[in-house]
Amino acid sequence: MSDFFQHPNALVETRNIGKGTRVWAFAHVLPDAVIGADCNLCDHTFIESDVIVGDRVTVKSGVQLWDGIILEDDVFVGPNATFTNDLFPRSKKYPEKFPRTVIRKGASIGANATILPGLTVGQYAMVGAGTVVTKDVPPYAIVVGNPARIIGYVDSNRERTASSSSVDQAEVQERAVGVQGVSVVKLPLVVDLRGSLSFAETGQFLPFVPQRYFLVFDVPSREVRGEHAHRTCHQFLVCIKGSCSVVVDDGQHRAEVLLDRPNLGIHVPPMVWATEYKYSVDAVLLVLASDVYKAEDYIRDYDLFLKELGR
Repeated sequence: MSDFFQHPNALVETRNIGKGTRVWAFAHVLPDAVIGADCNLCDHTFIESDVIVGDRVTVKSGVQLWDGIILEDDVFVGPNATFTNDLFPRSKKYPEKFPRTVIRKGASIGANATILPGLTVGQYAMVGAGTVVTKDVPPYAIVVGNPARIIGYVDSNRERTASSSSVDQAEVQERAVGVQGVSVVKLPLVVDLRGSLSFAETGQFLPFVPQRYFLVFDVPSREVRGEHAHRTCHQFLVCIKGSCSVVVDDGQHRAEVLLDRPNLGIHVPPMVWATEYKYSVDAVLLVLASDVYKAEDYIRDYDLFLKELGR
């Protein structure tokens, strides 16, 4: 007696299927495919031999998983989503090895989305229906469109900020955003007939002595920057012109902060993953850093970041 359910009209040639998995009518699973426990393979799905599917994965009707595809635990794949495994396909001509496409734990792929070969969709990311994914998708990102662009991050609490006209020196304050050590600082704003001025001093509004600064500008509005953490370096970010959003992540909680005026800053301490995106066309982002540039201080892989946090 098998530990999984197979519909009488399904063709299952592999023996590598976990307990509690359900394979429905007209599904076809080739001999060497590996399917985890408690999965749901819906009608008219096709799975080739060099495919690995984790536990608790749902693959809806009309999906084909070709050689080289890996779906980690708790992945959802919507109906008629399309995976590809050859950038330059020709009839009867096959590459020596198909590139690996990896859909990380908890990610969701919407109906009719298309995933190009060799890409990684990060953990808990959300790919919208009909999206064409041409580049790696960061963890927790929400992407839509053709080509895919990031429009938000899953579970990131968005900070609401008042307009600049309502902020003056009497309202200078610092507040936490629910991510370990991160704070948003409203800086002084002095306005007179000659123009406006905003400032910060070390020990007052600025939580460290800067050793370096850099400017980010002329960024196409759809581009994403950052996507890293620092082991020891603090950063303080101010969008001195235009606007951009900063997503901060401590491995458990995420928040999104809109920097939309030159008297609003965000302090990002070490071991917080930070991503900047949604740049306006005229955006100029000033970043003050507590140390000079050191390549070894950067963590650019989210899995390594979680590992160093012990999560």
